[in-house]
This record gives sequence, C-alpha cells and structure tokens, in this order.
Amino acid sequence: MSEKGALRRELLAARRLLPPEEARSAAAVLARQALLLPEVAEADTVAAYVSVGNEPGTRALLDVLRARGTRVLLPVLLPDNDLDWGRYRGAEHLASAGRGLLEPEGARLGPDAVLEAGTVLLPGLAVDGRGMRLGRGGGSYDRVLARLSAAGADPALVVLLYTDEVVEQVPVEPHDRPVHAVVTPAGVRRFTRPRRPADAG
Repeated sequence: MSEKGALRRELLAARRLLPPEEARSAAAVLARQALLLPEVAEADTVAAYVSVGNEPGTRALLDVLRARGTRVLLPVLLPDNDLDWGRYRGAEHLASAGRGLLEPEGARLGPDAVLEAGTVLLPGLAVDGRGMRLGRGGGSYDRVLARLSAAGADPALVVLLYTDEVVEQVPVEPHDRPVHAVVTPAGVRRFTRPRRPADAG
C-alpha cells in the first residue's frame, strides 16, 4: 500500500470512531470558524460540497452562506469521476446520488461552472504545515484543480477538517498543490496571504 493509502486508512478509521454528537457539534463550530475567513464570508460564489457520514460537517455552513445571498455551487459526480455543478437551493433540494453522496436537484451548470467561484471548499482527510492536502484518492478534485489552473482561475482554496487532521506532513505527488487555508473547530490556519474575494476575478 502507498504512503497516501496507508495514511488515508488511518484517518478514515479515526473518523469512524467519532461519536455522532461530536461530529454534529464540530459542524456548528466549523461554520462559525469558516465565516471568519473573508474569502468565505464575502465571496459572491462558493463552490462547496455536502458532507456525508463523519466528514467534517458542511451543511450548517451551506445554509448560512445561502441565507446571506451567496451563490453556492455543489458537485455532481459524473461517470468518469469528473465533477459537474449545480446550485444549492436548500437541504430539501438534495437528492441521493448513490455511494452515500448527495447532490443538488435542478439544472446542471457544467464542469466549468467552478471557474466562477471566488472560493472553493475542498474535501480532504488531512493538511500539513505546508498547506498540502490529502484527499480521498478518487481524483475528482485533482481534475477541478487542474481545470482552475488551466483557465488561469485563482480562487481561494480552503479545507475543512477536524483539529487533529492538521498533521506534520502528508505524502505529495507532482500534481498536488497547496491550499490557502484550513478551518478546524480550533480555528483558522492560513498558508498564504489573505485574499479578498475580488482577487479571484
């Protein structure tokens, strides 16, 4: 098993042991902490995702952003593991997509819709002190990051994690790129200078 694979197994096992009430409590705190980042709080469009299982919770944050008038985009997994996008219109407009995933009902906006986001929330299992992210290994967000780079888009890249998932070092491959900030229940840690949403163009 690769270094990444071994670390993924370890981190996923730890998440499975987390009591549901702790996960719910952490989600509320994560929403408050994320909104301390101007990149999240002030962006016109945020590309996010619906947390499932014991992932660090995003649903409270999605609802706060939507209530503030932020345009929230959610991913739709395509057969080739690339991501299409749809607009979040509330929890009652989420549908099961198999594999435990939830996706937005309604119109599909196309894979390039993510280029409109001033901030992209990336799912992950860990981030290290350099801002390098360990994902789940499916490759969907590697494609998103490659699409952003190819288009010259430069949104703020933010990961939501549990506090103990900020680690000393994660294995890195040539295509990996650092994120700008990580949000945990303990607070926000930046890896680059603060960026106004307008910076993303």
